[in-house]
Amino acid sequence: MDEYLIINGTVVTLGDDNQIINDGAVYISKGTVADIGTTKELLENYSDVETIDATNQVVMPGFICAHHHLYSTMARGFSPPGEPAYTFEEILQRLWWKLDKALTEESVLYSAYIPLIESIKSGTTTIIDHHASPSCRDGSLSLIADAVEEAGIRANLSYEVSDRNIPAAGVAENQRWLEELSSRDPEFFQGMVGIHASLTVSDETLAKCREVAEQHDVGYHIHVAEGVEDHEDSLANYNKRTVERLVDLGICGDKTLYIHCVNVDNNEIDLISQTDTVVVHNPESNMNNAVGVSPVLEMLDRGILVGLGTDGMSSDMPAQMRCAHLLHQHDKSDPRVAFVEAPQLLIENNAQIANRLFPVKLGSLEKGAAADIAILDYCPPTELTTNTFLGHLIYGLVNATVDSTIVAGKILMKNKQLQTLDEPSISQRSRELASELWSRIS
Repeated sequence: MDEYLIINGTVVTLGDDNQIINDGAVYISKGTVADIGTTKELLENYSDVETIDATNQVVMPGFICAHHHLYSTMARGFSPPGEPAYTFEEILQRLWWKLDKALTEESVLYSAYIPLIESIKSGTTTIIDHHASPSCRDGSLSLIADAVEEAGIRANLSYEVSDRNIPAAGVAENQRWLEELSSRDPEFFQGMVGIHASLTVSDETLAKCREVAEQHDVGYHIHVAEGVEDHEDSLANYNKRTVERLVDLGICGDKTLYIHCVNVDNNEIDLISQTDTVVVHNPESNMNNAVGVSPVLEMLDRGILVGLGTDGMSSDMPAQMRCAHLLHQHDKSDPRVAFVEAPQLLIENNAQIANRLFPVKLGSLEKGAAADIAILDYCPPTELTTNTFLGHLIYGLVNATVDSTIVAGKILMKNKQLQTLDEPSISQRSRELASELWSRIS
C-alpha cells in the first residue's frame, strides 16, 4: 500500500514534542508520516484511503537497537567443551572466537535471518550491527545486507577488525562495504568502520582503520573497556588506559560508538564527553558476562549521549530498557534512580544516534518522519498520558505483544503474521547449520 491510515489507536508520538493521542490516527504516504491526529479528523481528511484498525493497541515509533551481533545466533544453546569459562577473556577464547571462525557463508546468512525475524516480531525497525566471520570475511557484509533487505528493516553494518587471526583483517571488508553503499539505498543502509576492541588491534591497524573512516567520512564501532582485560592490555602495552589510547589515535567523535564502557575511570569519561563520542550500554550482556556495571548515570550527567543495545543477546529493546532500569537501581541501592534515564536511552538517545547515522528522521511520529512503526496490543489498566507513559513503558508495554511492524510504510508483520520472511523454513535450515557448526567447534 502506498498510502493508508492507522486508526482508533493510542498514538504515542515520542520526539521533541511527545504527545499521546487517544483514538488517534496516523496517515502514511510514500513511506513517511504524512499526517497525525485523531481518528475523526483524519478520516474526514482522507476518506477514501485504506485503513488499519488499531483498537486497543498502542501505535508508536519502531524501536532502534544501537548495538547488535547478528552472527551470535548459533551460540544459542551451545556449551563449549571443557571447563566453563570464568574470566571475560576465557569467554571470548572458548566461545565467541571459536564460533565466529567456524561460520560459513550460509551460516552467516542464516545467523542474520533469525534475529531479523525477532527484530520484526519485537517492533525493532533499525539496527546497528557489528559482524565477525574470519573464515568467510570478504563479502560477508553484503550477505547480511541481502538478508536485511529481504526482511525490510534498516541497518548500519560494519566488520570488526582484529589482529587475532591476521593483522588488520577486516579493514578491506569495511572498505569494500563502504564503497558498495553507493549502490544501496542510503535510507536503509549505512556503514561504519568496525573494530573488535583495543586489546586485539595494534596502533598500526588502528591507523589503517582511520584511513578508511576518513576517506568515507564515517565513525567507528568498537567495544571499549568491556572487561578489565581491555584496559590492562592498554596499560601494559601503551602505558595508557583504553579510552586515552583511542582518543590519542583519533578513534572517537560524534559518529563513533564506544560499546560497553564498563571499566572506565573519570578521566576517560571526560575524554568521551569532550570528543562527543557515543556510548552504547548493553545491560543484559554485561550481566551475562559478569564484567560489571557501566557508569551510565555518571556519563549521562557529563552530557554523553548514551544509547542502548543488546550485544546480540536478543532483538527485544524494551526488555533491555527494563533491565537497565532495574540494574542501575540495584547497583546504586537507590529506587529513585534510572526511572527516567533507562527509557531515555531507548526512546530518546537511540533516536539521536540513528539520526546521526541515517539521512532520514527516525524515532518519532511526526510529519515528514519515516513511517517506522510498532503497533502493540495494550489496554492500559490505568490512565495513559504523557505524565504516566514511562511507568506504562517500563511495567506494561515491555510485556506487550507486537501486533504489526512497519518500516518506511511497508508492513513487515501484520496481525502477528510475518510478511517478508518464512520463519519455519528459515529456522529449520538454521538448526541444520548450527549442528554442523557445533561439530566443527567441538
